[in-house]
Amino acid sequence: MEWLLLPAILFLALVFDFINGFHDTANAVATSLATGALTPRRAIMLAAAMNFLGALFFSGVALAVAEGVCDPAAQHPGAVAAALLAAITWNLLTWFWGLPSSSSHALVGALAGAALASSGPAAVNAEGLARILRSLALSPLLAAGTGFAVMKALGRPGPSLYPAFKSWQRLAAALQAFSHGTNDAQKTAGVITLALFQAGYLEALAVPLWVKLLAALAMGLGTSCGGWRIIRTVGKGITRLDPPTGFASDLSAGLVILGATLWGLPVSSTHVVSSAVTGAGLARGRGRVNRDTVARMALAWALTLPACAALGALWFLAVNAYHRG
Repeated sequence: MEWLLLPAILFLALVFDFINGFHDTANAVATSLATGALTPRRAIMLAAAMNFLGALFFSGVALAVAEGVCDPAAQHPGAVAAALLAAITWNLLTWFWGLPSSSSHALVGALAGAALASSGPAAVNAEGLARILRSLALSPLLAAGTGFAVMKALGRPGPSLYPAFKSWQRLAAALQAFSHGTNDAQKTAGVITLALFQAGYLEALAVPLWVKLLAALAMGLGTSCGGWRIIRTVGKGITRLDPPTGFASDLSAGLVILGATLWGLPVSSTHVVSSAVTGAGLARGRGRVNRDTVARMALAWALTLPACAALGALWFLAVNAYHRG
């Protein structure tokens, strides 16, 4: 690996993590803002702090990203930089459009596309990639079902109970932000670990503490900036939220993401949160869910993997051409 490539990958990974933070701020704060459980300032401070703390725990998801998508020994080192460029490009585009797209899908698709373009099918870990794709596909269904079940269990609490639900929702939002940090920041830590291993700085795929700290800091800083376009979509565009549905959504999403982290599975916090909100809304009746917004999100989700795989391949060809020139 050239001496400039590793610093470039480190920089791009932290930029991706920062963008992921403000892109996904909506996951932790949108419902709390919509229900009035938290003010914008307190919501973002809570999300940033809990994301930072969550990013310091666990390493299973990081290792799944580092070796689950592609074979570290077979992949061209420049493919990692190309994948990060592709994921950053997609995240910025979907943020501009106000779509809660998945940073996880973007990174996984970009890594696979860049690996294919650089070294062919042999560089892709088919079994590991299939395991990751299953977790990405099933987790939104589980979140929607959990949100629906929790909301049904709560019944129809009257407005007199709304203050209590707002208090509970603050705790659920903290859990959700913490779980987001445990899963999403690990993906960046996994990419950095992969680059360090390929460069010969690590004898085995193990996440150093300083990598966790850097990923946690970038995620926390990004979260503190907030992604207000996406916050509006998640908080108001899917369904009309009140304190009980907000609590049900946050609790369900937090539990699903944390459960995936404990299993070492990368999931899309964006998909999980949006699906939990949709499930909680459906428990109140189909008419409570904005089908147009859900359809727009579903389209963005369906496009993310193939689009980022193509972007990853194109960025690798561009990076490789620049290197040769």
